[in-house]
Amino acid sequence: MTSWQTEARVEKRRGRGIRAAAWAGLALALSACTTAGTPSVEAIRLDQNQGSEQNIASLTAAIDAAPNDAEGYNVRGTAYGRAGNYQAALADFDRAIQINPNFPQAYANRALVQRQIGQPLKAVEDYSAAIQIDPNYAAAYVGRGNVYRLANQNADALRDFQRAIDLKTTDPRAFHNRGLLYQIDGQHRQAIEDFSTAISLEASAPEPYSGRGVSYLALGDEENALADFNAALKLDDRRAEFWANQALVYERQGQRDRAVRSFSRAAQIDPKYKPATDGLARLRGQA
Repeated sequence: MTSWQTEARVEKRRGRGIRAAAWAGLALALSACTTAGTPSVEAIRLDQNQGSEQNIASLTAAIDAAPNDAEGYNVRGTAYGRAGNYQAALADFDRAIQINPNFPQAYANRALVQRQIGQPLKAVEDYSAAIQIDPNYAAAYVGRGNVYRLANQNADALRDFQRAIDLKTTDPRAFHNRGLLYQIDGQHRQAIEDFSTAISLEASAPEPYSGRGVSYLALGDEENALADFNAALKLDDRRAEFWANQALVYERQGQRDRAVRSFSRAAQIDPKYKPATDGLARLRGQA
């Protein structure tokens, strides 16, 4: 998984340290000029050492020294999440909230784990609790908005992303996710603006390039679409949808051999990826 296949903004108290931003699962499956989101579960991402046994042991020692410090449980919970120990992470966030019921970051972090284990309704409850405590908590609006978006509650999702943007968030997920909603609604120029903003905030993430390429292609701008798909592949060449999107441009341009190679690469990465298998069948039928 790339960072954009995950949504993970693990929070401590603001201004005090660990913040690891990743991105919501936003893989684009392009068929002709339409897209379909095929998100995966999210995962908490921190520095690679955050989930280590050594780090968790150190955090446990800190908790033993200050057992009533909600912050300590919140930080260790993120480390457990990074290590994939979601039950331990939930237990730590529960304890942090028990100690300090007005700890919005602990609610938001627990929401991430709830989504990870397939509990979106509980995730919404936790994000909403965080927002009730801190109405200006932009990251919680982004997180809740993405849960809504994945549930096809697009009006609610758009409202949350817009609220985060109105709060002057620098979180690129807000713009990328709003761009996806504009794209679904056929508002491709607005989508391109949002994808471009997301890129300006996080140039190393491939998904906004792919998303922008989809909208460029929908507007008939094959040159910019291809440039964006190529940029996405340069950042991550292990994503079937990026290869399939590139193949579609080649197919439109009449470059059959290149299209076949790109569709084949997509199918090799994911043999069940339908846009790739359909593209191959279509081109081979023309042979």
